[in-house]
Amino acid sequence: MSNKTTRADRIKKLMESPTYRLATDDPDFLEHDDLRAMRLQLEYLKPEWIMRNQGIGSTVIVFGSARLLSAGQLEEKFAELEEKLKQHPNNKSHLLEYKKLEKRRKYVKYYDEARKFSAIVSKRFQDECRCDFVVITGGGPGIMEAANRGADDVGARSIGLNIELPREQTPNPFISPQLCFQFRYFALRKMHFLMRAKALLAFPGGFGTFDELFEVLTLVQTKKVAPLPIVLMGKDYWSKAVNFEFLAEEGFISDDDLALFKITDSAEQAIEFINDFYHGVPPR
Repeated sequence: MSNKTTRADRIKKLMESPTYRLATDDPDFLEHDDLRAMRLQLEYLKPEWIMRNQGIGSTVIVFGSARLLSAGQLEEKFAELEEKLKQHPNNKSHLLEYKKLEKRRKYVKYYDEARKFSAIVSKRFQDECRCDFVVITGGGPGIMEAANRGADDVGARSIGLNIELPREQTPNPFISPQLCFQFRYFALRKMHFLMRAKALLAFPGGFGTFDELFEVLTLVQTKKVAPLPIVLMGKDYWSKAVNFEFLAEEGFISDDDLALFKITDSAEQAIEFINDFYHGVPPR
């Protein structure tokens, strides 16, 4: 091997060394615990910079279950399961899944209400040439998809804040591409949900929905954020899922706290609640 070749090999090896990478181009370095503060800062700055440059003035949050299906999606699930049951009619897991799907029938209407709510709100502000009350969701399927889809139905933009989860979650296809984000940290995602929020609509959901809803209720209750209309969609669901009156009766919340939210079953009434909160003049 010649000296020239040896020199070239040495230089090549140096340039391929991880230590030679620019710090910003070194994923292994950026993953270190010592860089957590920097990652948090970047996760705050990127969505904020983009939303500011996109002119997003204010948002309306829509939370709800990722597992809730549209009528069409539910029928597809039933069709697939019925085919499996034809082959294995006594399969216990298939029979159990069928019972769970049957329960989903009564929740299909909420997919439609989320879609309708989002379409009405988005169209109003689009017609007024305002980039306000832009629908913002967690970016996944179910209620999140329905809300992003409603905005898409009327040609309006909407935001999706996806997050890395053990169970893979891809963005639903109705988010505006220029407003589709992915987060590592729940804390930063929560911050971006609330930074521009002027209303919150919570549909039936599980731990994630409860987490987000009760955090907002706590922040409003403790005056850490300005008051905003909070609407729970689904009277039957919320009356069974959380006994708010019991909490007040037992003194764990005050009677006044029961006024922090409204409960309804219709998109139109949810919009009416929000409109009344702002006396017919939604803020800019």
